Amino acid sequence: MKIFKNILCILFALLFINAGLDKLFHYMPTPPMDMDMKKVFEAFATIKWLMPLVGIIELLGGLLFIFPKTRTLGALVIFPILIGIFTHNMIFFSQQGLIIWAVLFIIWLWVVFENWGKYKKLME
Repeated sequence: MKIFKNILCILFALLFINAGLDKLFHYMPTPPMDMDMKKVFEAFATIKWLMPLVGIIELLGGLLFIFPKTRTLGALVIFPILIGIFTHNMIFFSQQGLIIWAVLFIIWLWVVFENWGKYKKLME
């Protein structure tokens, strides 16, 4: 079970590392978007520092999530990104995006619940 969890966490982390690197270096093609989504991304583009910041947070969170010793901190760093993914998919009613988000959120929850004692110390 530990090997399975580590494989899932590495895949989870690699997904965020890839997303972060793409926001920094723009190497993946952009999928077709409807007009409302284009307007949102154009607004994000006007704020020059926003996407690089999100990319750095995704990259950092993914790197922290790979290693078991730093996975707890990585889960904290990635949480706001997961909330953003959920919000985006709810606003644009993307069922496929919500399914992917649900899988990522379940993996994230698993890590959080396994490390709950470490989080409790932070809240004391």
